[in-house]
Amino acid sequence: MFETAIAGSLPKPSWLSETEKLWPQWRLAGPELQQAKADATLLWIKAQEDAGLDIVGDGEQSRQHFVHGFLEQVDGIDFENKVTMGIRNNRYDALVPQVVAELRLKGRVHAFEAQLARAHTEKKLKFTLPGPLTIVDTVADRFYGDKRKMAFAFAELLNQEALALQADGVDIIQFDEPGFNVYMQDAVDWGVQALEIAARGLTCTTAVHICYGYGIKANTDWKETLGQEWRQYAEVFPALAASSIQQVSLECYHSHVPPDLMALLKNKDVMVGVIDVSSDVIETPEQVADTIGVALQHLPRNRIFPCTNCGLAPMSREVAVKKLQALAQGAALARQRYGDAGAKA
Repeated sequence: MFETAIAGSLPKPSWLSETEKLWPQWRLAGPELQQAKADATLLWIKAQEDAGLDIVGDGEQSRQHFVHGFLEQVDGIDFENKVTMGIRNNRYDALVPQVVAELRLKGRVHAFEAQLARAHTEKKLKFTLPGPLTIVDTVADRFYGDKRKMAFAFAELLNQEALALQADGVDIIQFDEPGFNVYMQDAVDWGVQALEIAARGLTCTTAVHICYGYGIKANTDWKETLGQEWRQYAEVFPALAASSIQQVSLECYHSHVPPDLMALLKNKDVMVGVIDVSSDVIETPEQVADTIGVALQHLPRNRIFPCTNCGLAPMSREVAVKKLQALAQGAALARQRYGDAGAKA
């Protein structure tokens, strides 16, 4: 009950890259960089285990960015001539590569870090991939001329890698789709269908992470414009509820998401965000348990997976570790509080 996990990313150590940045530059190159990525991955697996998390991940230590880390192994993408483009409905500008030809995988994308992680933990292992709709929003299209067509092409490549990750021993494959909270109609019209293609044939647990973004200024400023009720999930959750995807995330703690929207996912496992990634204030176990208690008003207890609201990549390493500890301690307290009477079964 209340198995804990992170959304995906964790801060990179200062010896690996720039710190507290969303698009950090690597400190090393070649074999030295590969070794440093491995060292950072093992460091964070141990940190998650020490904190008491039930499900661990690689912390995305081998990726400069959660989308572009996948795209670097895709033919048909020009990384040499990046362009500046507004992404997430022009919330902020990003330097992005261009799609210039038919998309194909060069080979395996994340075999190194997935196999490394699997060999060094006996915990359940989650691995994250960017979702098709969010990829489409994070590249400049100079070839397909149609978002849906390009998303389906990316979905086929994601499916190839997801099946290989499953063979590597990954227990949970999660697709990250922050774009679902921005382009809600696209998500309903073709985004969920693209996710289904990406997850086709998987027998491991499948998940989709939908958030309101990292704790960077562009995202916190955007949240200020969303009013007292954030209802974006209400448009997408019914389509996800009808899909084969087994786990769905939502922001809960310090958000204006109406908690009753969780009931739209009553037949899914729900990764309930109980850790705020927009603040360096460390949650108390009591606050985490209280948030889980809110979720219990709308979901069966066996469906609740306490999680971070989003990735922790732009945070300091010290704060991130303390937040992991708060997540595990709060879930443990919630098990004591809600383990018997008073919870939905």
